[in-house]
Amino acid sequence: METGEIGEIAHSAPAQQVYTMGSKKADIQVNVAGIRRTVKNLAHNYSDAQVKVREATSNDPWGPSSTIMSEIADLTYNVVAFTEIMQMVWKRLNDHGKNWRHVYKALMLLEYLIKTGSEKVASQCKENIFVIQTLRDFQHIEDSHDQGLNVREKAKQLVSLLKDDEKLKNERVRALKAKERLAQAQNSLSSDVAHSTTDERGRNRMHSSVSSELENARPQTIGEEELQLQLALAMSREEADQEEARKRSDDVRLQLALSQSQEECKQPQAQASASAWPTSPSSPTPQSHMLDLLDISPEPVADAFDLNFDSANKPSQV
Repeated sequence: METGEIGEIAHSAPAQQVYTMGSKKADIQVNVAGIRRTVKNLAHNYSDAQVKVREATSNDPWGPSSTIMSEIADLTYNVVAFTEIMQMVWKRLNDHGKNWRHVYKALMLLEYLIKTGSEKVASQCKENIFVIQTLRDFQHIEDSHDQGLNVREKAKQLVSLLKDDEKLKNERVRALKAKERLAQAQNSLSSDVAHSTTDERGRNRMHSSVSSELENARPQTIGEEELQLQLALAMSREEADQEEARKRSDDVRLQLALSQSQEECKQPQAQASASAWPTSPSSPTPQSHMLDLLDISPEPVADAFDLNFDSANKPSQV
């Protein structure tokens, strides 16, 4: 291995190790923050709605999930929960400095509630719009990055939305339809998963039932196995005898059918012979019957040779 390659490996290995250690450190910090937030929720006896708001607007380095924001929006239609939610949102908006994520996520949640929550959210925001307007000048620099930029831009968008009633109305209609479609898709997916799970359970139960029946049918001892073998042989012989008997019965029926067919063929021939003209010598022929009717006795006819001879020997008369 060349010296340059060794140097590159030696240089990249610590960097990778530092990245891994940094990632683990961030995970530990997030876990510690979650534990601290849980303890504070218990210490201040926050309600379920307030706990959800705190979770959606936490300092964790990711945005609030659509699921938890949808749950909070549904809770705004409850009078008690609405008051608790808005109190926690205004408290988050008043944070500053290193808690800039509290402010930015609170603005994101507030925009979602204005579009999909109770109409009282927009009404209260219009009454306290100056709190949101002040956030257009939010400042915070962290690691040479202007983290206040996102807060300022979101505050401007929200103020513009609250001041335009027509736009607010259209945005609410569009957002509510999208939320409804999403809920229907989730319900359909859940029902399909439940149906497939039920079918799978049914198939498993059927398979286990068949398996148990087969297991119960198996012989437990050598004596039972021999008994089942003898029964199987006896049943096989009985089936073979029944098949042979059926074949014999079929042969007998076939012979009877052939004999009956031959007899039926002979009967028309006998009837035809009985109705034909008699051919014995004693019976008169049709020609004699005709002569009797005409009363004519036929004379013997001379041979043509004799007639010619007589005429030749007879002297001619002059």
